Amino acid sequence: MAYGANGSTNGSPRVPEFKLKEQMCEIGRRIWIKGYCAGNEGNHSVRIGPDRFLCTPTGISKGFLKPDDICTVDTEGKQVAGKRKRTSEMLMHLAIYKARPDVRAVVHSHPPHATAFAIAGVELPTCIHPEAEVFLGAVRTAKYVTPGDTRLGESLLPYVQDSNTILLQNHGTVTFSTDLEDAYYKLEIVDAYSRILLLAKSVGSIRPLDSAEMKELLELKQRFGLKEPRLEKGFENFTCANDFLSRVGGEVATRGRMVIGGGTAPSTAAASPVEKAIQQLLPDGAANYSEDEIETLVQTITDQIMATAG
Repeated sequence: MAYGANGSTNGSPRVPEFKLKEQMCEIGRRIWIKGYCAGNEGNHSVRIGPDRFLCTPTGISKGFLKPDDICTVDTEGKQVAGKRKRTSEMLMHLAIYKARPDVRAVVHSHPPHATAFAIAGVELPTCIHPEAEVFLGAVRTAKYVTPGDTRLGESLLPYVQDSNTILLQNHGTVTFSTDLEDAYYKLEIVDAYSRILLLAKSVGSIRPLDSAEMKELLELKQRFGLKEPRLEKGFENFTCANDFLSRVGGEVATRGRMVIGGGTAPSTAAASPVEKAIQQLLPDGAANYSEDEIETLVQTITDQIMATAG
């Protein structure tokens, strides 16, 4: 039997079920190559009819799927076709499908950078990166539930109406969309965004987009025809999620340094013996020096020590 590319029969191009299975295998290969799932982790699914869904099987690497491995289940998760056993987390997928009739594909994975936020219990911030705002919107974190438990789907329900990407606390991510390709793209984007945030934290301070910039960006998003639930009550009620910024904001601009008066100096915390010795050689008035001047002083002292040692 053939269904629409989005699993519907509403006039969209019809795609044979076997082709959808091949696409699921290709998406699994990409997930494996990207390192989003290790071993047999992760699962994804596609809606192919009002009461039928294709899903990946349990106990097999997503990088080596074959069309014959794909399972078919009904709306209650009962397997109706397939030689392998369906994924134990299909009930989570079905909870999303039931809550969102427009959703045609779901991808659950464990991308390392995004999962790091889920494990740390830190919400991904908004008002930082234009692509994340346009293609993801607000990314929420669902409370931890044992993987495979029927409550896993229930933990997502408070967020599925206004989100397309959700972090699963201490677990991973789930992304969903009108087709499998786009659900996969959201997986790529959420991990790339998480990685960018972690890199930015190590480089220096993070500059959020201001109110005018966000208003212009979200208006552009709406002109693209993309849903933006955060604007349903008007932009004047829009707020940015800044849990990440509030946690790291005090340290990113002075990473590895300590505040002294009007400037900063290398921190003695976790400093090597040589670094501590250099800090002790700084003049008493170092607090009145700029950061660049202190850097020059430290380099000068270091050069002198190295010259003496030579």
